[in-house]
Amino acid sequence: MKKRKIPSFKDISLKKIKSNTLKYIKNNRLFLSYVILNMISLTLLRALTVGNVLNIEFFLAFLFDLSIVLLIGSFGYLFKADKQHIYFLIMSIIYFLICFINGIYYTFYSSFASFSLLSALGQVGEVGDAVIEKLNVIHFIYLIPLGLFFTVYLSLKKKDYFSFVKKTEKGRNNFFATLIVSIIFVIVNCALLDGTTISRLNKQWNREYIVERVGILVYQGNDLVHTLKSKVNTLFGYDEAYRQFVDYYENREEKVSDNKYSGIFKGKNVVFVHMESMMNFFVNLKINNVEITPTLNKLTKEGLYFSNFYPEISVGTSSDTEFTLNTSLLPVTSGTVFVSYYNRYYESIEKLLKDKGYYTFSMHANKASMWNRDKMHPNLGYDDMYFEDSYNIDEIVGLGLSDNSFFKQIIPILTKIENENKNYMGTIITLSNHTPFDDLDMYGDLDLSYKKEVEDESGNKEEIVYDYLENTKLGNYIKSAHYADLALGKFIDYLYENDIMNNTVFVFYGDHDAKLSKSEFNRYYNYDFETGKIKEKTDPTYVDYDYYENELNRKTPLIFWTKDKKVKKEIKYYMGMIDVLPTLSNMLNIKPNYALGHDIFETKWNNIIPFPNGNFLTKKVYYNSNKEEYKPLTNDPIDEEYIEKCKEYTEKIIELSNDIIVHNLIYNYEESLEK
Repeated sequence: MKKRKIPSFKDISLKKIKSNTLKYIKNNRLFLSYVILNMISLTLLRALTVGNVLNIEFFLAFLFDLSIVLLIGSFGYLFKADKQHIYFLIMSIIYFLICFINGIYYTFYSSFASFSLLSALGQVGEVGDAVIEKLNVIHFIYLIPLGLFFTVYLSLKKKDYFSFVKKTEKGRNNFFATLIVSIIFVIVNCALLDGTTISRLNKQWNREYIVERVGILVYQGNDLVHTLKSKVNTLFGYDEAYRQFVDYYENREEKVSDNKYSGIFKGKNVVFVHMESMMNFFVNLKINNVEITPTLNKLTKEGLYFSNFYPEISVGTSSDTEFTLNTSLLPVTSGTVFVSYYNRYYESIEKLLKDKGYYTFSMHANKASMWNRDKMHPNLGYDDMYFEDSYNIDEIVGLGLSDNSFFKQIIPILTKIENENKNYMGTIITLSNHTPFDDLDMYGDLDLSYKKEVEDESGNKEEIVYDYLENTKLGNYIKSAHYADLALGKFIDYLYENDIMNNTVFVFYGDHDAKLSKSEFNRYYNYDFETGKIKEKTDPTYVDYDYYENELNRKTPLIFWTKDKKVKKEIKYYMGMIDVLPTLSNMLNIKPNYALGHDIFETKWNNIIPFPNGNFLTKKVYYNSNKEEYKPLTNDPIDEEYIEKCKEYTEKIIELSNDIIVHNLIYNYEESLEK
């Protein structure tokens, strides 16, 4: 008689696990589709933005996203089986929107969107072409998982899946089981967080770092909490913020500026010329032996030219530049100052000069509502504003009135202002050189192709034409900048030819870079004129245009210029937008009380430029806060103590500036002094 084999406990356990697993999959196909397909979207977003798919942080962020997807999904079990698809579909659409919006946003700003920016949505209509121009097929990849989920639902419905599940599913049991598992995941994930990540979650200003470490869903939830805190209760953290504010300003070591530039512009009028998207990259650039920016080149030789000058913008782009230039404070870490915090009190150069009897004005041919300037400009201290309604829109280039027509039309206004005022200060904001740089018919006939003559074996000569920069985004930007520079040149020529603004110092500055991709500049730096192709990385002459080179290339021109050309020199110190007010105010013999920047002629090579995302730049390094690494810029020794000191300074300035804005600390402090 054959002896019957008795199954082991191990065999029974494995069979039971397999059976239960198959049963779970069979009964939860819709839920699993929701989890898997949405995790694909969320993972794709991180892969296509912050990248680094092979490191441990990417895996930990995946677990965070998974725990949140499970947590949110668990509530779907509280609905009847034939209604669950509605809940899961709604959540899937929300995940799609998170991925789609952040994907596009990252393309623009190399950062992630914030709920605080909802108030700035009105600006999108003004730059709609730029948004469309940035759209790429890859941005719509998140539609695929969403479409697949809906396909799965239709397939299950056809197979009468929901009637089957309705009879067998124990919704509350599934809800509690999934909820518990997701909470365990969250607890474990939180236990693995280091101090740096926790600190940055609390501050919420280094968004890329947060998404890379904890995933997009935790970032977005944390952002919502921060946004609600600032909107619902601006007193949150007020006492601590006020204490740090008082401690900083009452105990800082004030170094009184006393250098050869002190007071040299005392009594002069001041006119800022805000050059839209003009990069320092253009200075002395020639293509096919043609100067791209002859006016800019001339101004750099006739005035005080700061050749290592960097804007410190966040999501407010041009408005951030205006704010930082005028106040020597950094952009806010949540939202934009011009839109979200336009009603705070700020010390500005307009107000400082008005105290000296100056008349103040601003000029821009766009709508007054763009970036909320109609509200923010009066708050900064402008007496009058000449916006779109002040001009005859007779020629359109890009977003509105052409720079060529704009400069012609402001001349009589400027003449009237000079005749009626002993002293004045104003800002002229240009418009034409604005992304998407596609008004090619108006830019002129600048040729960016490359022509070479070749000879065949028979001695016949033939001209080969390579596109080079023609039909590229960088090429279009170069043509746009060339047009804007020539328009500015006509304005400068008029000033030279006429007896106007002789007692005026002009401050020409580029508000920010063009926000083109690294690949566009890589084409410029690595174009092989022999073959008409991009050089391979193995080529010994290949230029590694990496993240750091791209960041360092974001600098823009800054020039202090007068018609008499008495003050002219190239200044190579590293300088940020935050340093303009203290530097210029010393030259004008006025004194700001709350500037966070420095007179560059005092700090010189010791200056630290803090960027709103936590990066910083010194003469020694460019520091990447997200990756916690840096690129050395000199052969000088760099120790960890130096890096830590610069990090602490950068974080302190970011936090202090943000607190000043959010909690209206300057106003409250001055109120307390009057009591």
